[in-house]
Amino acid sequence: MSPKAAYKKAKEIFKGAMQQRTMYVIPFSMGPVGSQFSKIGVELTDSRYVVLNMLIMTRAGEAVLRQLEKEAGFTKCLHSKAGLDINKRLILHFPEDNTIWSVGSGYGGNVLLGKKCLSLRIASFIARRERWLAEHMLVMGIEEPNGHIEYIAAAFPSACGKTNLAMLVPPEGLKIKGYRIWTVGDDIAWMRIDSDGSLWTINPETGFFGVAPGTNSHTNPAMLETIKKNTIYTNVLLKPDNTVWWEGADGEVPAGGIDWRGLPWKPGMLDNNGKPVLGAHPNSRFTAPIVNCPTASFRLEQHHGVPISAIVFGGRRQHLAPLVYESFNWQHGVFIGATMASELTAAQVGKIRHLRRDPMAMLPFCGYNMADYFRHWLEMGKGMRRPPKIFHVNWFRTDAAGDFLWPGFRENLRVLEWILDRCNNKVEATRAPIGYVPRASDIDMTGLELPGGALEKLLEIDEKAWLEELAGIKKFFQQFKKNLPKELWQEYEDLHSRLTHG
Repeated sequence: MSPKAAYKKAKEIFKGAMQQRTMYVIPFSMGPVGSQFSKIGVELTDSRYVVLNMLIMTRAGEAVLRQLEKEAGFTKCLHSKAGLDINKRLILHFPEDNTIWSVGSGYGGNVLLGKKCLSLRIASFIARRERWLAEHMLVMGIEEPNGHIEYIAAAFPSACGKTNLAMLVPPEGLKIKGYRIWTVGDDIAWMRIDSDGSLWTINPETGFFGVAPGTNSHTNPAMLETIKKNTIYTNVLLKPDNTVWWEGADGEVPAGGIDWRGLPWKPGMLDNNGKPVLGAHPNSRFTAPIVNCPTASFRLEQHHGVPISAIVFGGRRQHLAPLVYESFNWQHGVFIGATMASELTAAQVGKIRHLRRDPMAMLPFCGYNMADYFRHWLEMGKGMRRPPKIFHVNWFRTDAAGDFLWPGFRENLRVLEWILDRCNNKVEATRAPIGYVPRASDIDMTGLELPGGALEKLLEIDEKAWLEELAGIKKFFQQFKKNLPKELWQEYEDLHSRLTHG
């Protein structure tokens, strides 16, 4: 809706909503206080939950006010729980005014206004104007035994393992190589071109706002260590001993407790439709300081950030995309990011196997027209003398029985190793119509036994399936009409030509 209409509608809900409540004023910095990367916000709220979470997720307090005295502006953030009425709920972004208004919600993503609202929606708008990138990406460092660290930024839609990858534990088979993982961030990356012509990034946050269900010692042991202390749990099951539990947690299912709605719960309960009653909400959360993380990077407070060697895009595709491939160049990489897609899982809205395109994992978070966003990516590439190489990964390819061909989780380091080897020109690759694909012999499989032919199947390119994919890409691109950069149509035509003529 128009800004004028939005302000009017929200003001009617805000009016009188905070009477008799405590007003909290939160000056906060996204990024290290005083860094050229960083942006300041001030949030007014009537929610103590917001205050406690913002103290974990951002750098908040007097140091930010002192910095603000030296700066011209800040993002104006206004929040009220109001009546928590779903019919009187608005989360509004006003990029032109550098303003965010949120009313009628208590959910973290809607009320911790430094998170998606500022760090992606408002920041992406500012970043285009100031010639940098605000991206929905994890950032991780991979350290070799000689102390050399290379950093990777990666974007995945939901349910594709972003947080798990950000704090990956090396698999047993590669431990002899002495790799160490450093977690810079699991969700947001702010990137700038430095004077050396390469891309540098910070994580503007200071904590994790993670999904609890499915988090356990197998999927993410580092996160389990992170959430042992100074952590806020939201919408989980409260056990009689005052500890918490969620579906997919380690150990025995508790005999009972108080569920996420505040009602008595025990295993096996069914609702009126015969469906299981969950103890924890599927989107139950924990908010934990990043300094708790055993793999937290020592460069979190460095004003300069870290240099990025590779950008990785990914999705959940059962049959189409190979385990990993590399773009031919930056422009082709932008095409790969612009067309990335995931087949929806049962946990997501929509039909199972229905394909949802989520360019750069930014569709819900970009603060302006996506076609202009693609153009901004293309322009950023022209400004770099040493752009990161761009890759696509797919941990979710399946066999004829529907079983995953790749074990994923910590074994994904084997793929990241190949990615870094490509960045450093250590290995050759096979040129395929979609990009550069690894030779099976170049992925270190020490200690990992896959069924015969599985790795070759993971790297296979089905050209007929890719031609079918092109039809979906064309339909997706057409909705942008004349605004879509011609370079992306050129990449589309080039891929079509490579698939049909070789």
